[in-house]
Amino acid sequence: MFLPAPRPQGYEIEFDAESQWGCKPTEALLLSLAGCMGIDVVSILTKMRIAPTRFQIEMEGQRNPTPPQYYQSVKMVLHMAGKNLDRVKVERAIALSKNKYCSVYNSLRPDLALNIDYVLEEDLQGDDQKDESTD
Repeated sequence: MFLPAPRPQGYEIEFDAESQWGCKPTEALLLSLAGCMGIDVVSILTKMRIAPTRFQIEMEGQRNPTPPQYYQSVKMVLHMAGKNLDRVKVERAIALSKNKYCSVYNSLRPDLALNIDYVLEEDLQGDDQKDESTD
């Protein structure tokens, strides 16, 4: 089943239960969570005078096996690259998004287990240095 969802801004989001022509609604939920937290984290870091040059989120979710098949847990890995990335500020930005600003996360079930890891890559004129952490 295919369902276009027009937006007042003039574009459509296309939902498809079979993922042939659009996104499954449950996938859209994960994408919304990633989008909301990603926008928050980058915005907060920018206010902290840290501007990532690259930002990407990987995520996966585990759903309840029987109806309703809600998400029991979600794991996110935030990949950031930039100069002088500050681990303490990155962790603060993630915590602020999760605990205060992300409307999508705060609209989900209170028993959802959300685990957020991050990987920092320092841009040093072609010399990449990786730093990994777990929240």
